[in-house]
Amino acid sequence: MTSELDIFVGNTTLIDEDVYRLWLDGYSVTDAVALRVRSGILEQTGATAAVLQSDTMDHYRTFHMLERLLHAPPKLLHQLIFQIPPSRQALLIERYYAFDEAFVREVLGKKLSKGTKKDLDDISTKTGITLKSCRRQFDNFKRVFKVVEEMRGSLVDNIQQHFLLSDRLARDYAAIVFFANNRFETGKKKLQYLSFGDFAFCAELMIQNWTLGAVGEAPIDLDSQMDDMDMDLDKEFLQDLKELKVLVADKDLLDLHKSLVCTALRGKLGVFSEMEANFKNLSRGLVNVAAKLTHNKDVRDLFVDLVEKFVEPCRSDHWPLSDVRFFLNQYSASVHSLDGFRHQALWDRYMGTLRGCLLRLYHD
Repeated sequence: MTSELDIFVGNTTLIDEDVYRLWLDGYSVTDAVALRVRSGILEQTGATAAVLQSDTMDHYRTFHMLERLLHAPPKLLHQLIFQIPPSRQALLIERYYAFDEAFVREVLGKKLSKGTKKDLDDISTKTGITLKSCRRQFDNFKRVFKVVEEMRGSLVDNIQQHFLLSDRLARDYAAIVFFANNRFETGKKKLQYLSFGDFAFCAELMIQNWTLGAVGEAPIDLDSQMDDMDMDLDKEFLQDLKELKVLVADKDLLDLHKSLVCTALRGKLGVFSEMEANFKNLSRGLVNVAAKLTHNKDVRDLFVDLVEKFVEPCRSDHWPLSDVRFFLNQYSASVHSLDGFRHQALWDRYMGTLRGCLLRLYHD
């Protein structure tokens, strides 16, 4: 009696997404097998525990071999050892560079150095994320930073070109790189209510409006050649912001500004009396933040200052977000009616970004 057997031979590398997630999350083979058993896979497939152990180990060996290619994603696309469809390649890259919100929130704005890496044990304990996963995420942040830090041009484009990330993930990495480069403080207790998404939103606004890349090509001189277009804040712009102090230093301008805002908002704000009483303090706070940005420490404390000088006073007076929006819009626009003020373009560049950030930071 003869038997017929159909045989198919292929060399496509099989990727189990669930096992890949367990590997990325830093689980050992033993722990991964236990979690797979708990998921009911033995009952679903009829496999034995030995087969599941072997399957998991085989996947882990594959992922370890792929990891060096994932460090430089274009190499994964051009190598010939692993036959992986393009859609699977994209999945491998995207998930390898994905990060946990709880983790990024702990390291955002810190220097991506050995000193910070030593804190990963504590971060792992605090967040419940495995140490191995914390290390992978930290090393990814550092790797992207090192690759793009000397590049000119769009930060997002550079990240996408060299790491093949989706637009959203590339923008998130741009925010991480931007915050690490400028060392913005994000860890203070009064900032803990803010999410990574809040900071990333503000980072994107600042990159678009406050960096050298925001004003097109920087002049070619020795200093500008040392600056990265989207990573470094425009120092000339920061110096010019001192000119805005006239808005609060000149009593006539301050009084006129207040009068214009109050006239426009009377009857439209539920907190009008609180706004009118506190206008000068709020205005001084916003303008003084601008005037201090020539100092590195004050740049680092930008979000602390915004929360202290604007968010907390408005929150203590129970401003709804809609009133904050009305106020900031009118506060910004009415400056154009001040005849004695000569820095309209500078003001718009500053307040256009600040208004967006403040509305994002304000949780009523």
